[in-house]
Amino acid sequence: MINIVEKKDCCGCSACVSKCPKQCISMIVDNEGFSYPYLDKENCIDCGLCEKVCPVINQNEPKKPLRCYAAINPDENIRVKSSSGGIFTMIAEYIIAEGGVVFGAAWNKNWQVEHTYTEVKEGLKVFRGSKYIQSIIGDSFIQVELFLKAGRKVLFSGTPCQIAGLKKFLCKEYDNLFTVDFVCHGVPSPGVFRWYMKEELKRYSDYVIKDIRFRDKCEGWKNFSFSIDLENIDSKECVTLSQTLHECSFLVGFLNNYYLRPSCHYCPAKQFKSSADITLADYWGYNQSDKIKDDDKGVSAIFISTKEGDRILHMVEPLYETVEYSDILRINGAVEHSAQAPYREYFYSHSEMPFKTIIEKLVSEKILNKARRKLYFLTHKHEYYKG
Repeated sequence: MINIVEKKDCCGCSACVSKCPKQCISMIVDNEGFSYPYLDKENCIDCGLCEKVCPVINQNEPKKPLRCYAAINPDENIRVKSSSGGIFTMIAEYIIAEGGVVFGAAWNKNWQVEHTYTEVKEGLKVFRGSKYIQSIIGDSFIQVELFLKAGRKVLFSGTPCQIAGLKKFLCKEYDNLFTVDFVCHGVPSPGVFRWYMKEELKRYSDYVIKDIRFRDKCEGWKNFSFSIDLENIDSKECVTLSQTLHECSFLVGFLNNYYLRPSCHYCPAKQFKSSADITLADYWGYNQSDKIKDDDKGVSAIFISTKEGDRILHMVEPLYETVEYSDILRINGAVEHSAQAPYREYFYSHSEMPFKTIIEKLVSEKILNKARRKLYFLTHKHEYYKG
């Protein structure tokens, strides 16, 4: 039976919950805001299936991509609404045109991120844009299996560990399954996000949320913004709160790894161990081509891991150029390396403080420590040179 001794050994993919034949495993939220499997031992029949489908226990071998591309969606309207180059939408539209089903992460009515699916092109808009919170898988793995067994084509998009969990859950390869993941920095705590939102919106008690965008390009792709659209309950007045990645305390904390899931610091799916057909990422600073210009609207880096992935990419016909893996790796180190967490413990041990105050203190401490290290080097550089 599944037994999580250390929290770093669970990525939260819910494969064990979905596979249990007695439905005696449920996901319970801990004090950090992350969900972990809880086992009802009285109903457990000790079949071992939960352990067999765990992508942390049963990790795949690392590998390198078959080929890599820089690409953009020629539809600028879609590209501006996407996190980077708008390639996911092109792939998803192709699958739907083939009579298929697309699964992705979307906001639910309670403004939680959960996996759901659509069978129509119009339904894809809810999947666009990054959601920097770990999504709720729910019954998605079970629904994917039902669609696959019915002969439907399925596109499943998610984090690398979710793709790995889905593949382990299915226990076999399906020719009609296509998977897309992305270079994942790590997943922040949903509980921390709720804490941040509560403080951020306390002055807007008479408003309801209409939309949340983590990667709004209103200030450009490189200086993306976190934006919240609000509507007054009575007057219907609309307000948009927007802060760039350097101003938004939640994004600052996320990008500094203060509240990622413990498993993200020991990721079981780095180096393409998820077995996804295609992996997407931002291609920051791409300037190798006259065909694809860095116009600050977004460029995608694409890693192809299977022949089917390469076939579908060429079927959807984005604007693309072949690039070297090493060049993408230069600006996307998270492809191969897990995030470090030198200040994570400090963050959670000071949760009685206002959210923004903690982030400001942590950033100040980080800058101070960096200055200390530089000063130490300058005053002891003769020792380094001797070494």
